[in-house]
Amino acid sequence: MSSASDPLVGLAGLPGVADSVDSVRKAVDRVYGHRVMRRRSGEITSEAALRGARGSAALSGADWALEEVRRRTDFGAEPEALTVGAALRLTAEAGQLLSIWRQSPLRVLARLHLVAVGSTAEGDVVGRPRLAGEPVVEPLVEAPLPTADEVAGRLDGLSRIVIAGGSAPALVTAAVVHGELLALRPFGSYNGLVARAAERIVLINSGLDPKAICPAEVGHAEQGAEAYLAAFEGYLSGTPEGMAAWIGHCGRAIELGVRESTAVCEALQRGAA
Repeated sequence: MSSASDPLVGLAGLPGVADSVDSVRKAVDRVYGHRVMRRRSGEITSEAALRGARGSAALSGADWALEEVRRRTDFGAEPEALTVGAALRLTAEAGQLLSIWRQSPLRVLARLHLVAVGSTAEGDVVGRPRLAGEPVVEPLVEAPLPTADEVAGRLDGLSRIVIAGGSAPALVTAAVVHGELLALRPFGSYNGLVARAAERIVLINSGLDPKAICPAEVGHAEQGAEAYLAAFEGYLSGTPEGMAAWIGHCGRAIELGVRESTAVCEALQRGAA
C-alpha cells in the first residue's frame, strides 16, 4: 500500500466500488431515518455494540450465541471466554478513542491491543508492534507474516494516510484500515479483533455511522469465515480486482449490520425488546 498523498481515492474508482459506496450510504440513511431512532437511539447503539462484539469474536474462534454473550459476566481463563471478553471491551473502548484517532492512530491501536489483552497482559509485549522473532497467535488468518521492519514501515504509512484525511469514502478507508491491520498482524495476539475495532472507529469517526448502530462485525460473521478469508485474499493480492472484492465484502458487511439494527428497531417498535 502506497503512502502517497490520499492514495485511497484511486480505490474508490475501481469497478463496483462506487456502487458499494452508494448502496452502503443508502442503507445507513434508511436505518438512521427509522422512527425508533428519534427517541431510543441509545438502546440501538448498545445492542449494536453487543452484537458487533459477538460477531467479531465469532471470526476469532469464539462463536457464542448472542444470549450467551449477553448473560455472561465471567470471561476468565478459558480461551473462548477470553476472546469474547476482549471483543466486548474493544467495542466499548472504540467510542472513547474517536478524538485521538485522526491525530494519533498508532496510539489508538496500541490502546486497543492493551484493552483486548486486559488483565492477562504479560510484560512489554502488549500494546506495541511485535519485534523480530516474536510469535503471533492469530486464529483464522494463516497468510505469511510480514517482517517486523515491514510492519513498522507499513503502520507508519497507514498512520500518515489517516492523519492526512482525504476525500476517499468512509467505506474505502475502513476497508483498507481493516485489511492492512489483518495483513500485518502487528501485535502478538488479538489482531483480528483489533482490525475490526479499527474499522468500527473509522466508520463512526467518518460521520457515516456517528451513533455506531451499523455493526460491520455482524455482517463479516454472517457472511462466514470462508467468504471473509476469500475476500481478504483479494486484499493481500493488491490487484484492482482483489481490492474491489475486499471493499465490496466490507460494504456488504455494513449492510448486513444495518439489517440487524433495523430488526432491533422493529422489535422495539413492536414492544418486543
